[in-house]
Amino acid sequence: MTEPDGIRAFVAEHAHELAADLDEWLRIPGISAQPQYHPDVQRSADWLAAAFTRTGFPVSEVWPTDGLPAVYAEWPSEDPGAPTVLVYGHHDVQPVDPLELWEHPPFEPTLAIVDGVEVLRARGASDDKGQLLFHLLGLRAHLAQRATQGKATPAVTLKFLIEGEEESGSPNLATLMTQRRDRLDADVVVITDTGMLAPGVPSACTGMRGLVSCRVDFAGPGLDLHSGVFGGAVPNPATALARLVAALHDNEGRVQIPGFYDDVLALTPAERELFARIPFDEAQFLRTAQSGALFGEAGQSTLERLGARPTAEVNGIWSGYMGPGGKTIVPSDAHVHLSFRLVANMDRAAVVAGVDEFVAAHTPAGITAVVEWNGQGVAPLVVGINTPAYGALERSISRAFDGLPVLPTREGGSGPEAEIEAIIGAPLVFLGVGLPDDQIHAPNEKVTVSMLHKGAEAAAYLWAELARTDLAA
Repeated sequence: MTEPDGIRAFVAEHAHELAADLDEWLRIPGISAQPQYHPDVQRSADWLAAAFTRTGFPVSEVWPTDGLPAVYAEWPSEDPGAPTVLVYGHHDVQPVDPLELWEHPPFEPTLAIVDGVEVLRARGASDDKGQLLFHLLGLRAHLAQRATQGKATPAVTLKFLIEGEEESGSPNLATLMTQRRDRLDADVVVITDTGMLAPGVPSACTGMRGLVSCRVDFAGPGLDLHSGVFGGAVPNPATALARLVAALHDNEGRVQIPGFYDDVLALTPAERELFARIPFDEAQFLRTAQSGALFGEAGQSTLERLGARPTAEVNGIWSGYMGPGGKTIVPSDAHVHLSFRLVANMDRAAVVAGVDEFVAAHTPAGITAVVEWNGQGVAPLVVGINTPAYGALERSISRAFDGLPVLPTREGGSGPEAEIEAIIGAPLVFLGVGLPDDQIHAPNEKVTVSMLHKGAEAAAYLWAELARTDLAA
């Protein structure tokens, strides 16, 4: 078997195995955020552990946590001096609400042809089950090539750590990694929970934004009041909260939290030039978002806003009567969920302190404010593009895409990657093949089948590339 045609031929010949595994695994509704589905998260972990065993991993274990289980698998290389690679992903999925917007039941995988392209729709198809299972196909392709050299193991020692709570903020991952630190030594970590720009535009994520989020509660009168008898004479919590929310941004889209931009690591001219090279179809972006206009911080491109600039967002706001018709009251309370995406060099504690100060400054007399933070949040992360590990990744992705150049990008989402880097102490690279229109976290999530095949090819090449790369250079 020769590269690259041998790898591609193997992936094509065995693609039905990937499809069968996905069809089976996607039917398990492992929603970590909803307690009634926690037994299914356990079933999901058991299924994946069995899949690792079927693939040939000599070690495949379900690791319990104080919450939901993770899966660990390990396959040592027989080659002396082979580097060790840890692959991170997650097997839990997002809730499916609103269910009525799904074209097919979310846990009944459905193949369809959309604009001449085969897609698979189901919750978890792209985030993250499809992206995990392409690794097993890619590994089998890699092993088939190794067999022609008389080898029966991967070119690198492979470890997989697949958690079951990423969609719930990874509350137990850091503790798990610390407790199991002796099992997780690695020379490089591969994150497989990201995407690419487009089917014909290979790219690699080089950064993830951090996140902190909170709920702000405004309380005023001790009960809902008649708006004719009391309106205009006592403070209205809904009006006060609306003013706070309106004050979050100025007219140029800049966040008005005290000190919010103090630690932001601005893009260099060279980095902005890289962002400018990324093809961006504004009309397609708006169609995907089903939005009528772009919005954001003045002086920044859309891609820069998404990957390299911090944001403040209102995730939900409610107060008073919300039924049919009208009810003339001064409501007793009002509430808002806020989230803040953070970029390189920003400190979560400083942002929390700034938000607390902002809320206090916008709480009028007669209103009581309570800010409840959702855990510690996650830290931002940026990885270098001049490291040996990134070079190996870049070569592997390029080979899967017939030699096309690989564009470095940053993603607007957030995850536990910074904690992984800090605890494992190894460089990170990102291999993901999701697409911007995959509708992850939304109804009708899908994955493009050909992208899974490209991911399998890139993974097959990556283990060989890392094995012949001096990662310490």
